[in-house]
Amino acid sequence: MAHTILIADDALFTRSLLRQILQEHGFRHVVEAENGAEALWEYRRWKPDLVIMDINMPEMDGLRAIRNIMAMDPEARIVVCTALGEKHLMLEALGMGVKDFITKPFQPAKVVETVRKVLSLSL
Repeated sequence: MAHTILIADDALFTRSLLRQILQEHGFRHVVEAENGAEALWEYRRWKPDLVIMDINMPEMDGLRAIRNIMAMDPEARIVVCTALGEKHLMLEALGMGVKDFITKPFQPAKVVETVRKVLSLSL
């Protein structure tokens, strides 16, 4: 698939796991960022079709990065990935225009289903 997906998460393990899940399902062009500031820079550089954004990151958190990306590109497709206990943050992100969310620990089938849904690809 020719879609570009940006994964923004401060945990290398999480980025690697998401990359592996996506690549196993045909998503070959995956870009990574370690924090919100880097995610913003990578978004400008690659104009990805989808962003998977963690909320809690150093330097610039996910909510601030989401605000900045949405201000730059109101059509941005962003999926939040976060722990189940952060429901209030997920609701805040959805209010900013985030398309969906996935929870940690990841279920590969749910990750792929959410990505395909947000990208409007047939399941």
